Amino acid sequence: MPYCECADAKIYFEVFGEGFPVLLFAPGGMWSNISKWRGTQGEPVRPVHDWTEVLSDKFTVVAMDQRNAGLSSGAVSSNHGWDTYSNDQLAVMDCLGFTDFHTLGGCIGGSFCLNIARLAPHRVTSVVLQNPIGLHPEHPEYFPDTVTRWAKELSQTRNDINPTAIESFKNNMFGSDFVFSVTRDFVHSLKTPAMLMHGKDKPHPPSISAELQKLLPADTVSLKNWERPKFDMVQRNTVIQFLESNTPREFL
Repeated sequence: MPYCECADAKIYFEVFGEGFPVLLFAPGGMWSNISKWRGTQGEPVRPVHDWTEVLSDKFTVVAMDQRNAGLSSGAVSSNHGWDTYSNDQLAVMDCLGFTDFHTLGGCIGGSFCLNIARLAPHRVTSVVLQNPIGLHPEHPEYFPDTVTRWAKELSQTRNDINPTAIESFKNNMFGSDFVFSVTRDFVHSLKTPAMLMHGKDKPHPPSISAELQKLLPADTVSLKNWERPKFDMVQRNTVIQFLESNTPREFL
């Protein structure tokens, strides 16, 4: 199995297709892993495409299980947070020898996209934010509670999960009032080409997507109606067109 060995983590990834690379960040919150793109047999049509399949005809698609999700594992420390995940993600691309790449993230993946663009703006050629998470004004407990559940699951198979460290980690991840990973000032200053597919529910608040649209560059591609099955081809074609339009010419 393909793994990238980081300083304190072992990150599982899969690669599909060929062409300019697209790094995917799956939905699923703390459980973000490759399987979240695919759904399960008998499940109704999922609103999000399986980008590992859709994009592999034109791009090299890199999908990964985030730290301590799926087949990936790693430490959980009191000083860990969004940068910990971004450093894992950059390490995967370094392992594969990819200097520049697009990013596409669903759910928590939108916040991963923004943070990696902050840490490595010279490497990230575009960001696609699909159904981005953020603080819901009426449900501020939602994401901190997910960390509690996730840590409880980890504790069932590991003896190194420290409750005090988890509380600090929880605040580092979800202690702010926006998209959690970056500030409003950063989004307002973003130079990386961006595409936004608006969220519409508790974990993906419409108010957060509306604010993102105001803060992102004026030429940001915005889709309010993108969910499958009704908008299947709109979602597919708009994402592919956006990624192609921002791919370095030598890869086209």
